[in-house]
Amino acid sequence: MSSSLINRNVVLDGRRTSVRLEPQMWDALTEIARREGRSVHEICSEVAARRGQSTFAAGLRVHILSYYRAAATAEGHVRAGHGDRFAPVAGRGNGSAPIHFE
Repeated sequence: MSSSLINRNVVLDGRRTSVRLEPQMWDALTEIARREGRSVHEICSEVAARRGQSTFAAGLRVHILSYYRAAATAEGHVRAGHGDRFAPVAGRGNGSAPIHFE
């Protein structure tokens, strides 16, 4: 069985290193870099500098998740056409939204 992870080289503050991520994570990281007008290397250097005890790959995944969670506002869900799925559930009393996995 082959691995679904892709190994790529990145430059962290002038030093080349490699990291293995899922293809979707590489796509997301590339999209974030494009949206922010930065290079993947710049974002990787920033993540590496503040990742703490986690691995570099884990730090990148958390950064990607955090980026998209910050962008996933209620208004954004409505504009994307799935806002009703995340409305509060009647009878829960805590106003929490259901979690949907697809």
